[in-house]
Amino acid sequence: MKTINIHAYGIVQGVGFRPFVSRAADETGVLGTVANRGSYVDIYAKGTDEQLEKFVDEIKHHPPERSVVLGVDVTECEEEYHFTSFRIIESEKEYGDIFVSPDIATCDKCRAELFDKNNKRYLHPFINCTQCGPRLTIMDTMPYDRERTTMAGFPMCPDCAAEYYSPETRRYDAQPVCCNDCGPEVYIIGTDIKGGAAITETRRAIMSGKIAAIKGIGGFHLCCDAKNAAAVQRLRQLKNRPMKPFALMMRDIETVRRECYIKDGREEYLTGWQKPIMLMEKREDCSISENIAPDNMTVGVMLPYAPVQMLLFDYPDDIKMSDCLVMTSGNVRGAPICRSDEDALKEISGFCDIILSHDRKILLRADDTVTDWLFGKPYMIRRSRGFAPLPIMLKHGKNKQVLAIGGELKNTFCIGKNGLLYPSPYVGDMADIRTVNALRESVERMCGLLETAPEVIVCDIHPMYNTVAFAEELAREKNIPLLKVQHHYAHILSCMAENGCEDRVIGVSFDGTGYGEDGTVWGGELLLCDYNGFERIGSIAPFIQSGGDVSAKEGWRIASAILRESCENALELCEKLNICGEKEYKLQSVMAQKKVNSVVSTSCGRLFDAVSAILGIRRASTFEGEASTALMYYAQLFEKENGECSANYNRYDVLTKNDGFVTLNTNAFAAHLAEEFAKSGDTYRLAYEFHAVLADMVLEACIQIRKRNNINICALSGGVFQNSLLVRLCKKRLEANGFEVLLHSLIPPNDGGICLGQAAYGAYKI
Repeated sequence: MKTINIHAYGIVQGVGFRPFVSRAADETGVLGTVANRGSYVDIYAKGTDEQLEKFVDEIKHHPPERSVVLGVDVTECEEEYHFTSFRIIESEKEYGDIFVSPDIATCDKCRAELFDKNNKRYLHPFINCTQCGPRLTIMDTMPYDRERTTMAGFPMCPDCAAEYYSPETRRYDAQPVCCNDCGPEVYIIGTDIKGGAAITETRRAIMSGKIAAIKGIGGFHLCCDAKNAAAVQRLRQLKNRPMKPFALMMRDIETVRRECYIKDGREEYLTGWQKPIMLMEKREDCSISENIAPDNMTVGVMLPYAPVQMLLFDYPDDIKMSDCLVMTSGNVRGAPICRSDEDALKEISGFCDIILSHDRKILLRADDTVTDWLFGKPYMIRRSRGFAPLPIMLKHGKNKQVLAIGGELKNTFCIGKNGLLYPSPYVGDMADIRTVNALRESVERMCGLLETAPEVIVCDIHPMYNTVAFAEELAREKNIPLLKVQHHYAHILSCMAENGCEDRVIGVSFDGTGYGEDGTVWGGELLLCDYNGFERIGSIAPFIQSGGDVSAKEGWRIASAILRESCENALELCEKLNICGEKEYKLQSVMAQKKVNSVVSTSCGRLFDAVSAILGIRRASTFEGEASTALMYYAQLFEKENGECSANYNRYDVLTKNDGFVTLNTNAFAAHLAEEFAKSGDTYRLAYEFHAVLADMVLEACIQIRKRNNINICALSGGVFQNSLLVRLCKKRLEANGFEVLLHSLIPPNDGGICLGQAAYGAYKI
């Protein structure tokens, strides 16, 4: 007999790992102890060589489904240990790498119990076990034990305590364990309606065409019947959201199959333990309201992941419930998602007719994750619930502690510690002071959970960003250095970090707007990048962006500017294509000439907006990305009917100066599209041609850069690369010409992923 000490690292807290270890010990006859140490699970095991070998193998290769074992260290103990059994002992706080579990969707076994009339947790809105339930959002400090969560205020009843302490049960050491007798309670705010009656009342309100606010795991949702066009339109009006797609929650996978096409392995991901919102192609005969996702082939769909959501669909009362519900974030436009009754009453009570809440406190907001699907795997749009704060491992930057503040839009922040980079849940857009306050609070909480004392803070270089002002203030408060990183360089670093790449790359960084080092607006950039720095070696053709912030919403302004610089009959085209009238055209010209509220721009996002206006798709946008998303939709419809086509334009219209700077001649191409559209009016073909030619230009630019610099790796990042059609066309062309292509997957290409690049830069530069 001998004793070994095992350290298991990874997502091994809050996922039933200690009960699993205890059961494995019982099965193999091993004696000893297991405990959380904050940064790892610490196991002492005594047995024969054969017993210990089987025990270690079980830990390494058959851990709980929702755990992620990143490493297992085994050391033989010289000291003699006298164990008489195997038991879970009290957790102790130690410093080291920390892996905080994301919130986990309700498992199938708990769902079955939820609707089992003979089960003590029948219809319990907070049912959970060691394999499922809230984690990050209820956690106060590490290690993860009940007394350090918001469940501390709900003492267990004798029955729940018996399950919690018994290794034989599914709830052994499940920190949020509770039942109808001892757990939190649902209620309707402003009334005395509680429990099941509150759920029934909410169901009745939804089916009578009303709008409900519903508190879930990481915050509130706004909910209505997705098949009730009047209710959906009313929600749009109340939330001042005329066109932006709403997310849907569908009752079960059978409903999703009926309404959408499920392709390429998405079902396993859709039904898995993260249960993100997944973009799915709508069926032609789908029953949901057309104005759920106007001018869009896809709709964002998720399945119920919290017990209260399952009860909304299937509560045993006399109400015939819809199997498709709008389930959109419960917030005021620009503000963070509401998480408390006070938030809901103050911020969103005017958007809804009824508020279903509960008394389990949410400590850290976690909005829903949104993901597309590309090349057989997720392609993240918003990374939050179910994924954050799972870390990205960095080869360098060991023993360094970094706080990266992230971008101004779609903000997430990132904490780096010991070569692990932990991106936060989604925070929101920083134009609203409420979101800035939420960022500050979330940073403090995450730094506390991860036991991090940053040695450096990293942010963008934009002088007017609220995130930059916050970073500067925080650096002064903590008296630590502040690094500033150019926006598009950080995008490419985020792609490199996600892919574990340390080689120099050609970075194709296409997005809306970022502050350039020359004081102009960048956004369609070709960069040579590594972790030491970058060189700007190309861009799309520059144009004048007039109108300040409003120009980001009104693509017609960019269209008129591009046509004015690119063709002699610009005014005639603008009038013929309803881009703008003579008065607007001349005003834009004067602003540009006199440099009034005008700036030189290479924003690829604004180029997309301009082409959308030229082709009569969207003259202006009501939300970020509307015009460019609609442009992609028209192109996808063309491809669906005609397949991939070659474009009727000079493939190699890329200009290279003697100094090697490459310019994609996109202005001339946009003018060509305007002339073609004036002749043919073929919106769909020309929308596709724009994507195809832009991909051709990217390829030719990368070929020319490779010839000069002998670099064969291309990294594609930035918000424009949320466009799945453009990503696919670029990747296919580049790989066919021998390039290795780095793409995002579990980190968004948009500004929601930029914090990872900032953190990686900080870790290398300390």
